[in-house]
Amino acid sequence: MYYLTQPPFFLLFVGLFTGVSCGLAFEATLKNQVQQWRIQLNKGKKAQLSEASSLRLPFIGICIGICLFLAAGLEIFSYNRTLAYGLAFPLTLFIGSLVWAQLSKLIMQLLEGGSKALDLDAY
Repeated sequence: MYYLTQPPFFLLFVGLFTGVSCGLAFEATLKNQVQQWRIQLNKGKKAQLSEASSLRLPFIGICIGICLFLAAGLEIFSYNRTLAYGLAFPLTLFIGSLVWAQLSKLIMQLLEGGSKALDLDAY
């Protein structure tokens, strides 16, 4: 007899919790890093983008949480497990790398020209 597997609601909530908690850690780390850069710039030292390596771990946690959440969501809507993770992992990797590249460019603009370099009202 064939039994249907239970949908992975637990993994859905674990992925959501992981993504949100790592997002909060990312926010706190980013605020701390910007404060350190501001102090360095006030002292006359040049801030480096390589000092932002503390942002990588929370960002990777966000990506893992998103991947779990997306894969569990796909699996709930009747995709099999290998197809769900086969779609969720490359999609998360692609979007995560795009976001990381954009964040790096934004931080470089911030470090080079200060907050006036980010003229968000022009857009």
